[in-house]
Amino acid sequence: MSRRNTGLAIEAEGLTRSFGATRALAGVDLQVPAGTVYGLLGPNGAGKTTTVRVLATLLRPDGGRARVFGHDVVTEADAARARVSLTGQYASIDEDLTGLENLVLLGRLLGYRKPASRERAQHLLTAFGLTEAADRQVKRYSGGMRRRIDIAASILNTPDLLFLDEPTTGLDPRSRSQVWEIVRAVVAHGTTVLLTTQYLEEADQLAGRIAVVDHGKVIAEGTPGELKSSVGSGTVHLRLRDPGQRPEAERLLRTALAGSVQLEPDPVALTARVGGHGSDLDASKQAARALRDLARAGIVVDNFALGQPSLDEVFLALTDHPAVPTEAERDEQLEAAR
Repeated sequence: MSRRNTGLAIEAEGLTRSFGATRALAGVDLQVPAGTVYGLLGPNGAGKTTTVRVLATLLRPDGGRARVFGHDVVTEADAARARVSLTGQYASIDEDLTGLENLVLLGRLLGYRKPASRERAQHLLTAFGLTEAADRQVKRYSGGMRRRIDIAASILNTPDLLFLDEPTTGLDPRSRSQVWEIVRAVVAHGTTVLLTTQYLEEADQLAGRIAVVDHGKVIAEGTPGELKSSVGSGTVHLRLRDPGQRPEAERLLRTALAGSVQLEPDPVALTARVGGHGSDLDASKQAARALRDLARAGIVVDNFALGQPSLDEVFLALTDHPAVPTEAERDEQLEAAR
């Protein structure tokens, strides 16, 4: 039977935390509705993991207050800790034990009788696609398999609040999709999930609300749709026939759309945001006018598309840098997972 949650799972007001001269949190405010997936989106070093560690009672904040289901994380740490489970960025299971042995042992420590512990372990191994590796030592698992067994261990005893700190870093697309399905299933049974991620698609797929974090502060918050609307009513993607005409096309687009224009790595491609916060119809009209202006200037457009801004464009507009890892960082993560 699913557990109904009402109210707020997390309330944070003005959280600050420094490590020496480095200020990791500079006044974080959060309100996370119970029974939802709430995303913390930002690049490495933004303060996401520090926020999670404070909320999970692993770090004391220097200032501010935070409550988990009404329990203060400093003065009522034991009560708050009893309601949560945490999966960090790195595996925390015993590598000398098999996957099955790890889950059975943890189940027993959580109070399951041996048959129930084994049944729960086998169910999770199946759900995470690890049945064939159940009797293999975890130290022989690939990086992606280690992430899955670690997440499985976190939900052995389904918590009221599950912290998932970049749970799919280094996973291949298939494994990432499997984790997403598990997250959805956990939330369907009443658990609240606080998800930190660098992956824009992940936040868009899973989170009902998202806080964009940069330099230790929440710089924007809302549903994915609200965040996208906040930077304009649409995004125009263009490919020109002549790369020599791109500077003039950029100038005309800035004027016609009253929004920013980004030059893509492809020398004939541009991406432009439609300024203002009007309707989709208004965005279409502005885009049509821009196309007419380009045609009058003799600029040939081979490909044109109008769509809603992406979360990546939201983050870029808010911070002047992308939230997603660079290609080099992605390659390093995937290499580490092999």
